[in-house]
Amino acid sequence: MGRLFGTDGVRAVAGEYPLDPSTVFKLGLALVRLGMGKILIGRDTRASGVWIERVLERAIRAQGGEPDLVGVVSTPGVSFLSCTQPFEAGLVVSASHNPYTDNGIKIFSHDGTKISDEKEDEIERLLAEDSETYRMPAETFQNWEQELTRFEEPQICRYVESLKAVPERAFDGLRVVVDCANGAAFHIAPRVFSQLGAEVFPMSVQPDGHNINRGCGALHPEAMMSETRNRRASFGVAFDGDCDRAILSDEEGCLVDGDHLLFILGQQLKKSGRLQTDGVVTTVMANIGLEIGLRRAGLSMVRTKVGDRYVLEEMLRSGHSLGGEQSGHIIIRPHAVTGDGILTALKIAELLLEEGKPLSQLRKELQKFPQVLLNLRVREKRDFD
Repeated sequence: MGRLFGTDGVRAVAGEYPLDPSTVFKLGLALVRLGMGKILIGRDTRASGVWIERVLERAIRAQGGEPDLVGVVSTPGVSFLSCTQPFEAGLVVSASHNPYTDNGIKIFSHDGTKISDEKEDEIERLLAEDSETYRMPAETFQNWEQELTRFEEPQICRYVESLKAVPERAFDGLRVVVDCANGAAFHIAPRVFSQLGAEVFPMSVQPDGHNINRGCGALHPEAMMSETRNRRASFGVAFDGDCDRAILSDEEGCLVDGDHLLFILGQQLKKSGRLQTDGVVTTVMANIGLEIGLRRAGLSMVRTKVGDRYVLEEMLRSGHSLGGEQSGHIIIRPHAVTGDGILTALKIAELLLEEGKPLSQLRKELQKFPQVLLNLRVREKRDFD
């Protein structure tokens, strides 16, 4: 049996190991055996998410646990709900920015953070000891269309209200383009901005189980950038499938990525006295221009391995309140302990109103340098230590 967990939970082609029904069932059993009895389950809008949710629910109940199905909700939404209610774990069925053919399972602890490597190893051990093959009834995989966009309004409302409480002013006068990637934010992000008073132009809010991230969202922000310019919006934002990242566009239709966001937020939060330390955490993929820009602003920069979990670990260790990745995963404490695309966009909106400056002006204050990032396929991954 190959390793179950990758850098961000379990992720694979839906239906294939380790996301085959039998392994998913064993995972649900293992969680309860490890003391995670009351478990919140959320998912994005992939067709396969419905049957994976059903299998997890069946397994947790079979082991004597209590599953609570929220339906469609963002990854940061599950993190928030897990730590503000009496749950022992939260599960997100999502493959984030990947195409609909993939899916995954992210596991959060009762405090809203992703489980540790040590906890993952315990789960792996239990699965390795379980040699039984579990078969699901045929109805587990049927009629997914009826449940695809289902969500529990009371739980979603709790998360929405928590987001609305972040800004200290209304968004009257703001015009915002919101690209939800036909994913988990489709019913959340437009609602939050509208209820705060912004004029919202929603995009990619019609999920069909197969169109998540397809030509839209954070990995394909071109349409959002064009719409922002054409609508003469204050800014635009594109989320990925599970809404844990955000890529923005300024009013000129120019890209504002995670490096820009860390620079802009770092400067402004420092100026307003809302940074706990004079430091920002990011990863080895950050542009050198960010480090230079932060230094000039009186801020230090700490680099970690790639992955928002490693960014958070360093933030908690060092006490820094702002961290993130070039890809748009931004963690802003104390509001959240994971990347939250909507929260990031809310903080930028609030900042624009406070400063009275266009986003393009703030973007241009960061000088980025030429950079090439390549993924190479290898036969075997070896540690360099």
